Amino acid sequence: MELVLEGDVVRGGSEARERFYDSRGYGHVDGGGLALSPVEAAHLLYRGDVEHIRDGRSDEALDFQALLSSAAVSEIDVLVYKDLRDRGFYLSPAREGWVDGPSGTDFVVYPRGQGPWDDDVAYRIRAISERTAVSAATLGDSVLAVVDEESAITYLETSHPDIAGSSTTDLPSGVAADLLGDRVLAPDPPEALYFEGFYGQPLDDEAGEPLQLSLIEAAALASQGVLDVEGGADAIVECGREVEGERFDRRLAVYRALRERGVVPKTGYKFGADFRTYADVESVDSLGHSELLVRVLPADHAFTPRDLALDVRLAHGVRKRMVFALVAEADADGDPRIEWLEVGRLTP
Repeated sequence: MELVLEGDVVRGGSEARERFYDSRGYGHVDGGGLALSPVEAAHLLYRGDVEHIRDGRSDEALDFQALLSSAAVSEIDVLVYKDLRDRGFYLSPAREGWVDGPSGTDFVVYPRGQGPWDDDVAYRIRAISERTAVSAATLGDSVLAVVDEESAITYLETSHPDIAGSSTTDLPSGVAADLLGDRVLAPDPPEALYFEGFYGQPLDDEAGEPLQLSLIEAAALASQGVLDVEGGADAIVECGREVEGERFDRRLAVYRALRERGVVPKTGYKFGADFRTYADVESVDSLGHSELLVRVLPADHAFTPRDLALDVRLAHGVRKRMVFALVAEADADGDPRIEWLEVGRLTP
């Protein structure tokens, strides 16, 4: 049985198809024979299932080391492919005309007990080095398999979550407040603001007054007519921009979007995030644990896998989910476009 490397495909005959595809899910049926990707051929060489493959150009016999050292295969792909095979999965390299996946997908992984002859998919894998930056806009439909410098692999699942809650509050109007250096103070707030809506933080928890509000909270409330501040919402936004620059506008857009979805955002500073969120707030007295940590980023942000792993690990450590709010330029209606991206640890 001979396997021949032709360009970026390793080809074999009917015997190879029966031995590797029919019984073990390697490759793609090509006529009566078998077409393997170089990463699959490398795995077979590593296992000793074949002694060598023949380079169709040079006629050289390539063993595992020679193939791994060539330009035909990525060592990152080989490590991830081997790890998933060792975990008991059949998987196929994503290639046009063989097995399709979202842009950037390297492997399509089938549920245990199933293979390329079935229709079900367990994971769509993107294999990267820990030193490879990854665009946030390309995530959401795949699992990142991050290979670190010691060849250990961390799997990070990415998705687009539905952010929603049941928190609602009948807000008052015209509440007197003063803009201070980097916050707003309401000396005589109605109970609906803090005790029911969880807006701000009172200096006296029992009395609920005076009420300190962040610039984000105050800007959102002033734009709704809830707060009466000299200069209105524009003055608060201008102060916020002086403090944070354009980041303030992104955070304000996300804050408003979360409130509109029935979710209460509060500062996530203690967790290194922009917000922590509560989905079902009826009153401060019955407040539960926050569910999400939200980091606000521009839509064109590129993650380093190291920073991404830090955020995910921190969120997991405090029993929360890590969500990124990716804010793009405003649409035709003038509203910033926000895409929600959730990232979490996965053990396949």
